[in-house]
Parts: sequence; structure tokens; C-alpha cells
Amino acid sequence: MGVQLTISVERFPIAGRFVISRGAKTEAVVVVARLADGDAIGRGECVPYARYGESVESVVDQLESVRDLLEAGADRNALAALLPPGAARNAADCALWDLEAKRTGVSVYRLAGLLRMEPLVTAYTISVGTPEEMREAAAKAAHRPLLKVKLAGDGDAERIAAVRAGASDSALIVDANEAWTQENFAANSEACAKAGVKLIEQPLPADADEALTRLPRPVPICADESAHDRIGLAALVGRYDAVNIKLDKTGGLTEALALAAEARRLGFSIMAGCMVGTSLAMAPALIIAQGAEFVDLDGPLLLAKDREPGLRYEGSLVYPPERELWG
Repeated sequence: MGVQLTISVERFPIAGRFVISRGAKTEAVVVVARLADGDAIGRGECVPYARYGESVESVVDQLESVRDLLEAGADRNALAALLPPGAARNAADCALWDLEAKRTGVSVYRLAGLLRMEPLVTAYTISVGTPEEMREAAAKAAHRPLLKVKLAGDGDAERIAAVRAGASDSALIVDANEAWTQENFAANSEACAKAGVKLIEQPLPADADEALTRLPRPVPICADESAHDRIGLAALVGRYDAVNIKLDKTGGLTEALALAAEARRLGFSIMAGCMVGTSLAMAPALIIAQGAEFVDLDGPLLLAKDREPGLRYEGSLVYPPERELWG
């Protein structure tokens, strides 16, 4: 029979609402690629993202476009030439890694050159809201060692102060999702510094981030929407101090590993990030997270219910995946 590709769209309700500067959502809609070769089955999950021109339909169409080649035995290197970086390639690439692990009995982390996998502390996301709403959310999560605070531009100084008041002992990173301007950057970043924020993620729009070379940076700045794969990474030197590596942006674990190595060579710190997805999407990202300065793999913690089997979370500590899930 050879390899058989199955593509499925799955929906997972979010606990409450997930709100960022670009809007809110109440469910995670994911696309799963499943590659079966006899008893060996590999899976990969992706989250189509409208910010990058993706939809569930476009991602499914991209996967269908490479069905014949995947079923004929195309490997990860061939896949990189067939699909652009993005969600569809991520699902297929992670499925190929998982399939190889299932065929060979060798864990993906060893195939990727790691000696071991360790449990890691992940950030936990506080959605955008009024300062009082965010203070209350932070207070409920104050037992967590690391909080990621979503911001929205105007009023962010008050939001940051409110979160710090609600969670006085938690380390903070913030994510503006491109919502700041050159005009409010100094005041917002100074408010972050006053609150002891460790990292500011993507403050300016990706097409306007050249200004970061001239603006004061009292807190390190991390690229997210500005950093996808290795192409263009060198241009970010001097603008950013860190890069957020997400498999849905890089197009899978293969490019993510190469991006991490190149980012290190260029002097960037690394954040391992995610879209809002299930444990199946987080599992390969945990390989990138090994050794990362910041880990933001809380997708399953934001869901009303994760897939089963899922990753093991103990508070904010996330453990490596079991074979039944991935890798």
C-alpha cells in the first residue's frame, strides 16, 4: 500500500476567550496531517493563521497538492521545495518526523541531535482586556512563574502596571502583536522596564520595524511577525535581541532547527512559541524549546479540553511527549 495521507480539520474550544490586539477567538481550529505506513503512523498539527494569509481551506488545499508526492515517499528535504514556509508545511513536516521515529524506534529528539529532553517552564498567557480585567486574570495566575501579557497599544502602560499589581512575583514578558507605534514606543517600553518586564515581543508592525534601530530599548525586543525562517534573519540584527521560533511560521521542525542554529550564530536569544493549538502541536516545539531562553508553549492550558493523549503539564511545567502522542 505504501504511505497513506489523511487530512483532518479539528476544533477545540478555548476556555473563555483568547484576546490579542488583532481580535478574539473562542476555539482553536487545527489541521492535522496523518501519514500511515502499515503500523507506523506519523502525525503533525498546524494552526492556519489569517495574519499570514492562511485559512483552513488554503492549508488543506496545500496539503492536497503534495498528497501524491508524500504518498510516493517524499522526505522532509523534498517537502521544503514543494511548499512554502507556513502552517501546511509544518503539519506535513512534523508528520514526517513522527513517522520516521515510529518506523525506526528512535525518538525524534535523538534524530534531531539532542541527547535528552528535559521538562521546561512555559509562560502562561494573559489576554488583552481592561487594566482591571487583566489585574484579576494575573492574580488568578500569580502562582505561575512566568506570564506572557498580551497588549494592544494605547493604554498599555496601565495594563502592564495592573498585571504587575496582580502578580507581584511572576516574571513577565509582553507581546504587543504589532500594536505599538513609534510615538508610544518609548512610554510603553519604559512602563515595561518599570514593571520588570524581561522581554517585549513584536512591538511595531513587521513592515515598520526598521525604526527599532533608532528607538531606546530599555527592555530586550523579540521578533515574532518579523521572523519566519532563515531568509531575512540577518536583516533583523540591530533591530531585535531575540526571535520567537514558531513551527507554524517556519514550516515545520526541520526549518525551525536550522533557524535556531542561525539565530544563535547571529547572536539572538531564542523564544520557543506557539499558536493556540493542542499538545500535538506543542510536542515538536518542545525540541526547539530545549535550551531556549524563553518558552511559550501554553496552548493546551488555554483550551477547555486538550486532545488525548496529551502532554503532561504540572502547573507551568511541561514534560516531554510520550511516544503515543508524538515523536
